[in-house]
This record gives sequence, structure tokens and C-alpha cells, in this order.
Amino acid sequence: MSQVQSIDLSYEDGARAVKLAREAVESYVRNGQRKQPGSMRDAFYARTGAFIRLESTRGRGSLRGCSGGYQGDEQLGHVIVDSAIRAASDDSCSSEVTPAELSNLTVSVFAVRNVVLTDDPVGDMELGTHGVAVDAGGDSGWLYPTVPVENDWSESEYLARVCRKAGLRPDAWRDDDVMVSLFEGQTFRERDPEGSIEEL
Repeated sequence: MSQVQSIDLSYEDGARAVKLAREAVESYVRNGQRKQPGSMRDAFYARTGAFIRLESTRGRGSLRGCSGGYQGDEQLGHVIVDSAIRAASDDSCSSEVTPAELSNLTVSVFAVRNVVLTDDPVGDMELGTHGVAVDAGGDSGWLYPTVPVENDWSESEYLARVCRKAGLRPDAWRDDDVMVSLFEGQTFRERDPEGSIEEL
């Protein structure tokens, strides 16, 4: 395994990240505008990846939107804003978040702090800790670290699902020309819509 990058957020950084993501979603949904990060905390200048998840608390609850990337050249503050907007748009879950939904959404931010390229993903992976990304040239896909635990998947099933998401054969992760990366990070989320924030 080879290490690519590292970042560590304080609780205050994480709480601000969640608030920034919510502000970006609300600005986009209510006004169709991209919110600028404004005066950013020092950690938000780090160039790393992030994922935003929007979950509905209505009924049985459901994933309402998810977007982001595990690596990139943009500053974290801008990645949070752009990913939050994509998560709220129809690019994410086929229908755009509406103003009426905002009070029923919880927002979570996963800030990537470590990415490794691996040639033994089953052996190197820790379920619940690692997200997985596969890249086969023009075809790529990723899944959030909590997804296999939520669905009771094995390491092999997790890899197969990521490959399917990328439009590849389920066992394509075994191919020499397919790159598999594992990513770790920190998750901060609202306990309730617009409520207090916890680190998982």
C-alpha cells in the first residue's frame, strides 16, 4: 500500500464543515445560487476530498443525495460547497431537493484524510473504516465507508458493488489494469435536521 495524503479535523472544524454544507444546500435550493465558503477555517484550505450525504427523516428515512470525491486538487471548503450542491441536485438521486424538504434533511460531511492505492484490497480493507474507489481509465466508481456495514456486505461483495457502480464486471477489481484505492476519513453529522453535530 502506498500513502497519498493525510488531513485531521478538530471537532470545531467538523461542525463548521457540516454548517457550511447545509448553508450551501439551502442557498442552492432556495435561490439557485452557489454559496461562497467565505472566511474559512485553516483546515479548509487543505486540498483533499470530501463527501456530502443528505438523508431524509420523513417516514422510514432514506438517502436523499450523496456526492463528492475521494481526492482532488480543490481546497476542502470549496469541495464541501460544490459536493453539497451536487448532492441536492437531480444529478444525485434523480430528483432535486425542494425547499419543503430542507427542514427534514440531516447533513453529514465525510472529510478524506488518507488515501492508499492497494494491490490487496481484501487484505488491506477494514469494513466500516475504508471507502473504496475503482478506476479503470474512463470508468470509475466509489462507495462511502459505512455502506458495507449498513448492508452487511463482505469485503468481496463491497468491491463487487463498487465495480458495478463504475459500470464494470463485479470481479473487475482483480484485473491488473484496474486501480483500487481505499480511503479513510472523519464523519461529522447532524443528529437531527439543523440540530447538534456529532463526530462518528
